[in-house]
Amino acid sequence: MGMDEDLPYGKELLKEFEPFALFLIGSGLAKKTIKRHLTNLWLIGGEIIESVSLYEEYSIPASQKLRDSVEEEGGPLCQHVTTDAEIKSYDSTGKKLHRYLKEMDKRLENK
Repeated sequence: MGMDEDLPYGKELLKEFEPFALFLIGSGLAKKTIKRHLTNLWLIGGEIIESVSLYEEYSIPASQKLRDSVEEEGGPLCQHVTTDAEIKSYDSTGKKLHRYLKEMDKRLENK
């Protein structure tokens, strides 16, 4: 946490991550794979909060910032992953999260 405002924003971001985490747990993936995705999710959240803090974007809802930060190619650029294997793993989680969010948004639109 860098600024006092980061904590409430991080809590909102965790609320956005929770359904995806539960989806991963219920998807039949190996425990090691789930752990890897959850670790990468933590990194994605850290990068989002750092960006929000740096640019004072606290007025952007966490749900919107999350959707703006993950893309078909993966998550936001992460300063904590350096090897090709780490980058591939991190981007794999970002891609999976992006697909999940798109599917959930589509389901909400169809209701």
